[in-house]
Amino acid sequence: MKNIYILLGLLLSITACDSELDQFPPNIASSDSLTEFDGVLSAAYYYQLGGITPIAIMGEFRADNAVMDEAPYTEFDEFDNGLTAMEDQFFGPFYTAMYKSILSTNNVIENSLDATEVGEAKFLRALSYFKLAQVFGDVTVNLVANPSLTETSVLARQSVDDVYNSVIIPDLQDAIAALDTEIENGRASKYAAQGLLGKVYVTLGDFANAEAHLAAVVSGADAAGISLKDNFDEIFGAQNEVENSEIIFSTQVSSSITDEYSFGSDFWNWFVGDDSKADFPVDPDLVAAFDTSDANGGGTDLRRAVTLSADGTTAVKFPKEGDLGAEHDWIELRYADIILLYAETLNENGAAATTVLPLLDDIRTRAGLNSLTGTVTSQADVRQVIYDERRLEFAFEGQRWFDLVRTGTVDVAMGETVNANYYLFPIPVSEILATDGVITQNEGY
Repeated sequence: MKNIYILLGLLLSITACDSELDQFPPNIASSDSLTEFDGVLSAAYYYQLGGITPIAIMGEFRADNAVMDEAPYTEFDEFDNGLTAMEDQFFGPFYTAMYKSILSTNNVIENSLDATEVGEAKFLRALSYFKLAQVFGDVTVNLVANPSLTETSVLARQSVDDVYNSVIIPDLQDAIAALDTEIENGRASKYAAQGLLGKVYVTLGDFANAEAHLAAVVSGADAAGISLKDNFDEIFGAQNEVENSEIIFSTQVSSSITDEYSFGSDFWNWFVGDDSKADFPVDPDLVAAFDTSDANGGGTDLRRAVTLSADGTTAVKFPKEGDLGAEHDWIELRYADIILLYAETLNENGAAATTVLPLLDDIRTRAGLNSLTGTVTSQADVRQVIYDERRLEFAFEGQRWFDLVRTGTVDVAMGETVNANYYLFPIPVSEILATDGVITQNEGY
């Protein structure tokens, strides 16, 4: 897949139009002249690159895991309308990349006769809209390869509920039906689609529907070669990306290719403190959370040394790879995520603590910690230990803010009452202006 990306990096010239929703992937032939769509599908994968750094920043620096040092980037810790100043660096490139990927997937879905290609495209379209919905809430929905450039009403934002129920969920259901269980680096599979659908249902608070999909991945994991790595440090870094049994789906990254920023994705730079906007990016609250894990777990949480520098000021989960630059793939879904979501789902569906907590044992044992089985009994307490486990397991993987929002724990985590308007991020002003206000801004911005 990375070789395909390198070719695309040479072929694709990423340019801007009046509205990113109008874009057809440049240098890709129009659908009426194509008979093979593997290149268009590769473009859809490729465009996911532009979403990596923005999601990493939004997921960590908006939450209580990381902090910015320099204005206006300190606005990530301020819950007001100041984030609009970061459009060019974060929200604009993210918005552009997701809709470019969507347009490519629409082309494949409409025109390819290969059922597997269509299944992969539907997975990627669902993934793109899931990210857009998490970040912006209501968004424009386009499900055709060549949208009208004159009928602007189709650009109006659709309710987030409709985006989930009319696009994301049906697309993932179709992807599950079309794809097989084989896990291949950087490509969609049945279990990637099923795991993502389970996560979507958990995000919606629909634990009844989530359970079956997450259970299917857990029960089928062994046969598909999916398993937790023995050591936490074996999950991350370029040297661990090939045939990694824990990674169910990742977006491939290479220093040889560029993204919406016109250079390789550099999410790791923000975490290791190599950007002056965040010299010491780790929030002390995260260090304290590791301290609490040590005290309550009967040992030293081994995830700390993989996640944080020795002095606890920078995040080293994705360290630089010498002079090669960006070589870290971005993990979109890994098996530990499925296990913890499954445990959360069972707990919310009323399963006993003695059923739920053993699911955490392998994750905690790998972290050098004791089992919680028998020490926690109430549903509320089980819920909290799962939330705590997710924070430390996925720190700096772009999940924290979105977990806080979906679990309704923003105020507790941030230590203040946060206006719900600022659970979402600002729609790029350029899109609002380009559509003469047909696309509207999120309330509060």
